[in-house]
Amino acid sequence: MKLNLANILTLFRIAAIPIVVVLFYAPFDNARPVAAVLFGIAAVTDLIDGWIARRFNQMSKFGEFLDPVADKLMVVIVLVMLVQAHSSLWEDIIAMIIIGREITVSALREWMASIGEHSTVKVQFSGKLKTTFQMFGIAFMVWQQPLFGIDIYRLGYYLLIAAAILTIYSMFAYLKAAWPSMKDSAG
Repeated sequence: MKLNLANILTLFRIAAIPIVVVLFYAPFDNARPVAAVLFGIAAVTDLIDGWIARRFNQMSKFGEFLDPVADKLMVVIVLVMLVQAHSSLWEDIIAMIIIGREITVSALREWMASIGEHSTVKVQFSGKLKTTFQMFGIAFMVWQQPLFGIDIYRLGYYLLIAAAILTIYSMFAYLKAAWPSMKDSAG
């Protein structure tokens, strides 16, 4: 397998995860902001790798597989760390909604691909908007420290609430699009 730039950026996202984890728990000043910046850089590579793959014809089956895996690993691992570090009923519920949706939509896409209906559950605008709010929200919550007098953690929390709402909406949009195929396969 020959790696292209798009796939290298995706692999960078995966490689950044353990560094973010170590920094998140590191006992030195500004470790959390550094972890947040690295998480943010990794999140931006998700936009860049897709653009590069399309623009420079670097799309591959490996990239189609790896890209969503990298995204889900980043989000789920960091959400679990945030819940562990700052557990509250609402933060736990938000994490459960986001993680539950990721599992559901991944399984739905896999199943739809297995019956030849992969295009039915392509990424929609609501999913992209959800991802944007989610990545900023998580990065701000990882940052944790006030920034220019702004409670950055609370801002991230509100963005994550918006992401959770969009998560539910986008999940139902995917399920609605897949419903005819699901109904036909069940009967």
